[in-house]
Amino acid sequence: MNDQTPIKEIDLNKQSWTSPKDKSDRFIPRNVQSNLYQLFMSEENCQGNTYNNLLQSSILGKSPAINQKLFNYKTENKQNEMNKIINNGLNFSNTPTKVEPEKPPRKINKRPYKILEAENLQDDFYLNLLDWSPFNALAVGLENSVLIWSGHTSKVSRLCTLEDPDMVCSVAWSQRNQHLSVGNTMGDVDVWDVVKQKVIRKWSGHQGRIGSLAWNNYLLATGSRDRNILVRDVRCPNESIQKYVGHKQEICGLKWSFDEQQLASGGNDNKLFIWSLKNQGELTHFSQHQAAVKAIGWSPHQHNIVASGGGTADRCIRFFNTQTIEQVECIDTGSQVCNLMFSKNSNELVSTHGYSLNQIIVWNYANMSKVATLTGHTQRVLYLSGSPCGQNIVTGAGDESLRFWSVFPSSTSKNNHGITRAETIDLR
Repeated sequence: MNDQTPIKEIDLNKQSWTSPKDKSDRFIPRNVQSNLYQLFMSEENCQGNTYNNLLQSSILGKSPAINQKLFNYKTENKQNEMNKIINNGLNFSNTPTKVEPEKPPRKINKRPYKILEAENLQDDFYLNLLDWSPFNALAVGLENSVLIWSGHTSKVSRLCTLEDPDMVCSVAWSQRNQHLSVGNTMGDVDVWDVVKQKVIRKWSGHQGRIGSLAWNNYLLATGSRDRNILVRDVRCPNESIQKYVGHKQEICGLKWSFDEQQLASGGNDNKLFIWSLKNQGELTHFSQHQAAVKAIGWSPHQHNIVASGGGTADRCIRFFNTQTIEQVECIDTGSQVCNLMFSKNSNELVSTHGYSLNQIIVWNYANMSKVATLTGHTQRVLYLSGSPCGQNIVTGAGDESLRFWSVFPSSTSKNNHGITRAETIDLR
C-alpha cells in the first residue's frame, strides 16, 4: 500500500487515555423463586403417606408423636442430652470446615491493545462493514473499497474498488474457506476468493442495498432494504434456493445459530424473526423491541437461546428461547444497542452501544452483571467482530477508528470450526 492508505496504525504510547466516567447504573440480579412449597407442602411429603412414614421410621428412628408437646421444660442432665444426640444420629467433628474464598472478578484491560485509523468508515446503523476471518484477516468496507488487514503481518491490502456511485454496505467471511462476500448499494453481492484475488460468484436479485450477510457452511444469507432475505449455495451458480419474506422494513441484522438450523433476522420494523432452514420458512417472530433490531447473537452454550438488542428508543438486550417461543430475560442498557456477541470460551457476552454512551460492555451471562465497561470511541460503536482465538474483539465507530480489545479468557481447545489458526492469507 502507498502512503494514502485509509487504514493506518496509531502509536498507542502517544495517546491520551482519559476516559469519561462510567454513567451506567448497577444491575441488581433478579431473585430466583424458592421451591420451599415443593419441599414441604407437596403431596409426596405429607404426613398422611403411610409408606413414607414407615420407611422414615425404619431408617431414621421413631418420629415424635403428633400430640407431643412442642416445648418440654423438664430439666435435662448431660446423659439425657448425649442419648438424644446418639439416638438422633447426629455426628460432630473437630475438623474445621474449609470455606472456599470467593473468586475475585476477572480483570480486563480497559485500554485497546491496537488502534487503526479507518478513514471514511460510514456512520450508518444499518450496515455491517467489519468482519474478522478464522484465518486472522480483517475485512473492512470503506465507502466503495474493501481493505484487508492481516493479523499476522499487520499489512493492509486493497481487495476491490466498486464503480461510482456504488458503495460497500456489508462484508462477511466464510467460516470454511478464504471466501469473502461483499454486499453493495445496487442490491448485488460478490463472493471473492481472496487468495486468487477474483470473484467466484456474482449474484443479483435484491431491489435495494444489502446491509446484512451471514454464512452457514456453503450457504450465504443476504438481507436487504427490499425487506427480503435470500439464501444461496455458493457451489451453485443459479438463483436463490430459499426466500424468506416477513419483515416490513429494511433488514439490518442476520445470524445463523450454532447448530446451523435457524437463522435470526432483525429489521427496522422492530422485529426479530427466526427462520427454519429445514422447513424453509418462518419458525416464529418476536415483537417486544421498541426500535430497530440490528444486534443479534446466538449462545454457543445453550441451545435455542438468542439475544437481540434494540435501537435508541428501546435500549434493551432481550433473550429469547426459540423452542418455547418466549422472552426469558430483558436488560435495559441505557443506550442504543449496536452489536452483540457471545464468548466461545466463557459464559460471557459483549455488547457495543451508540447514543448516548458510545461504550462497550462485557457481561456475565449467568446474572447479567457487568464485568467491564470499555470507553474510548467518541461516536457510536456500530461494528464488532471477534478474533479466531475467541479472546479478542475489534470495534469500529463513526469516529473512523478501529480498536482492538482483549476481553475474553483464553481456551485450551481449538476453535469451534476446527481451523488451524497458523494458516494465513497471502496478501501480496
